[in-house]
Amino acid sequence: MSAAAPGLRQTLCYGALGLPLAMAALPLYVHLPQRYAQAGLSLELLGGLLLAARLADAGVDPLLGAWTDRMRRRGPPLALALAMLAGGLFGLMHPPAQGAAAWLLLFMLLTFFGFSLATIVHQSWGTEVGGTAAGRTRLTASREGFGLLGILLAAALPGLLSADLARGLSLLAWLYPLLVLGAALLAWRGAPTLPRRDAVAVQAPLVAGMGRAWRNPRFARLLAVFAVNGIAGALPATLVLFFVADVLGAPQWSGPLLALYFLAGALGLPLWVKLARRLGRMRAWTLGMLLAAATFTGTLGIAAGDVQLFALVCLLSGLALGADLALPAALLADIAEADAGERQAPGAGAGAYFGWWNLVAKLNLALAAGIALPALAWLGYQPGSTGPAARAALTTAYCLLPLALKLLAAALAWRWRTLLEIRT
Repeated sequence: MSAAAPGLRQTLCYGALGLPLAMAALPLYVHLPQRYAQAGLSLELLGGLLLAARLADAGVDPLLGAWTDRMRRRGPPLALALAMLAGGLFGLMHPPAQGAAAWLLLFMLLTFFGFSLATIVHQSWGTEVGGTAAGRTRLTASREGFGLLGILLAAALPGLLSADLARGLSLLAWLYPLLVLGAALLAWRGAPTLPRRDAVAVQAPLVAGMGRAWRNPRFARLLAVFAVNGIAGALPATLVLFFVADVLGAPQWSGPLLALYFLAGALGLPLWVKLARRLGRMRAWTLGMLLAAATFTGTLGIAAGDVQLFALVCLLSGLALGADLALPAALLADIAEADAGERQAPGAGAGAYFGWWNLVAKLNLALAAGIALPALAWLGYQPGSTGPAARAALTTAYCLLPLALKLLAAALAWRWRTLLEIRT
């Protein structure tokens, strides 16, 4: 672990790798359902395939996390993971005319594995070199800030590259490997150097490494808040394109509205870092959840053509997103580092913590896709439906359920705020 927090240049170079990782996340979790629905897959089959692939992907994250804790050198595995991610995303954005279901499952597994390994290595890297709680918070904010920039690019580039969304996503997949290579070189050359692990850390039992995090009561409580809050965010992320098309009645505005949402999140990151310094990270995060819950109440009154009102919702909910991105992962990094310090093994074990963390994040998205989409079909909604019953079903899934879950997450965060705040 570094004796002092990294400087500005090192912080920015470390965060740069978050850009291509987040660029892949938007097509995977937002565009993929609609893309393959247009390819002819039913919502029931699509929801089942997404659930199966995401459950399989999430299940390997704790194993990958414990495995990365045993690596002396993490450059080669990171390079392999990024190559798998770029190749898998290219395949997903080019579905065949026949056999789209099998194609989707195969390339989702390849893409998700590369994404998981690259993300865990990047996250644990920031924990090991952060130096202090403030340093780890800045590294997390840098990573997520570049991530939001990547999401903005992923949201805007398809429309800029082509008027047809499917062709725009195809062209984005061609450009993506170059972006991955550039960001990886910048991070590896300019970010703080990862220390090599000693022989004891490398030879530690893999199963013991996987279970270490669960023996930490702080981790279990933080993960509970993160899970409830994550499901609240995953539901609207899965359904936003359907909502814009069939409730707002303005599918042509989907790209600009998504860009506004993520731009607000990026611009709000410095605000949440300052609030965290002044109020504490748990209190600041709770405030962000309450802001998000308030915006969901505004969404309930959205009718066809209310583009300006929904833009305001996107602006405020995007601002709240900054808290979700910058603060929970920084809290987790502190918990992992405090655990390593108690075991007199600084930096060791962060991968195991982030492996379980990413598993829960992916389960949130899997449940949102695997439950919400079939449930909507059962309630009578199909893409393109604009009748009162279909609109009511979509509004309930997009607005009311996330509102209730956000309030529950905020209550849990407030209850455990003292336990989960570590100041170093």
